[in-house]
Amino acid sequence: MKRLNLDSCARIGATLPRQGWRSLGAGALLSLGLTFAAVAQVQAQGKLEKEDLNLGFIKLTDMAPLAIAYEKGYFEDEGLFVTLEAQANWKVLLDRVIDGELDGAHMLAGQPIGATIGFGTEAHIITAFSMDLNGNAITVSNDVWSKMKPHVAHADGKPVHPISATSLKPVVEEYRNQGSPFRMGMVFPVSTHNYELRYWLAAGGLHPGFYAPHRGDTSGQLDAEVLLSVTPPPQMPSTMEAGTIHGYCVGEPWNQQAVFMGIGVPVVTNEQIWKNNPEKVFGVSNEWAEKHPNTHKAVVKALIRAAHWLDADDNANRMEAAKILSLPHYVGADVEVIANSMTGTFEYEKGDRRSEPDFNVFFRHHATYPFYSDAIWFLTQMRRWGQIPEAKPDSWYLDTAKKIYRPDVYAEAAKALIAEGKMAADDFPDFATEDGMRSTPSEFIDGVPYDATRPNAYLESFEIGLKGDESI
Repeated sequence: MKRLNLDSCARIGATLPRQGWRSLGAGALLSLGLTFAAVAQVQAQGKLEKEDLNLGFIKLTDMAPLAIAYEKGYFEDEGLFVTLEAQANWKVLLDRVIDGELDGAHMLAGQPIGATIGFGTEAHIITAFSMDLNGNAITVSNDVWSKMKPHVAHADGKPVHPISATSLKPVVEEYRNQGSPFRMGMVFPVSTHNYELRYWLAAGGLHPGFYAPHRGDTSGQLDAEVLLSVTPPPQMPSTMEAGTIHGYCVGEPWNQQAVFMGIGVPVVTNEQIWKNNPEKVFGVSNEWAEKHPNTHKAVVKALIRAAHWLDADDNANRMEAAKILSLPHYVGADVEVIANSMTGTFEYEKGDRRSEPDFNVFFRHHATYPFYSDAIWFLTQMRRWGQIPEAKPDSWYLDTAKKIYRPDVYAEAAKALIAEGKMAADDFPDFATEDGMRSTPSEFIDGVPYDATRPNAYLESFEIGLKGDESI
């Protein structure tokens, strides 16, 4: 079936304005070279509330579903004319979605949650699509690694993974005894990177500090043994090389970039901290979603197809994806750097390349479904570190998750794809029985079990962090 877009119109001599072809009758559309099936699809797509969309992203490999939906024509198949715009940082991206300059964006999983509960910029942001699982790592400088290494178990001459933060603890103590604070970078206060880095440090006995927004302190460094601060992802390697930070948690390709530059060593991936953890989401304002329900569903349909393509045939398309992402208007890093993780491997010390088939997951394990339990985990970490300063009942966590995560929109999009023969029912959860809680057990580096139905009991299980009625 042919796809009708501006380029194809130009090739067959059409000189219509961008929306002009939508008003044509079936005969005129057939004369342009479309099949009967394509004509029916075009006419049905006239119900879209908005066709021209500006979508934002940050230059990270996990923006891939947006790039693939664009490059493979999945947006066009839904009648959408999309412009993808790289953004300077996560705050700018969020502000532009709130202001309506962007129709939606590649977001940190914590951004819709933080905004909706009023931590930082307050606005009701929702997500109906999870963009990926895993994809991050924690990297330290060569100097820090040389000091950690004697405390790391080895087998056959290589470090045994996952590496616990207990091996970092004596290094942090050495810095403190010398009167120097130990600093690490993360990308945003409500980023998965912040919570993963904090989880890893605390699991190893290192306090990452508290937030106290009710007291006007949003540094996140109260009582901290390791000082965490925001650094934009592309600046992570150079900032560490300059000595401003001693390590960082970030998505790809910026961990592998440190390896290629010879300035640092990734010590643990976020898959090892929390197996198959949610990473980014596609976020829109609730106001925009209510105004554009058909358009919203169309975007989600295109993104589902893109995610499926990315994981198809055991990652067979990943090298092609790496080449697309290497383009300067997407991620703009060398193909080899992107492919190092995107194709199912990951390099730790230079030359220590290991198989990591699930380092980036875009579709399998129901990666694209917006599970309430994922949102609840982020809320528990916001409470643990003081971003939520007061205790909340268990019911509040689920009620809040339901305001933000929209599996109903996802299900509508998925069912439409099944009806169109583009996807199979087996590709998705059973929507008739799905309750929004992941059925697979959550595996964390410290072995602490996670039960999303009992968030306060979960918080009580940690030695480090707020619990019960505690506050800062």
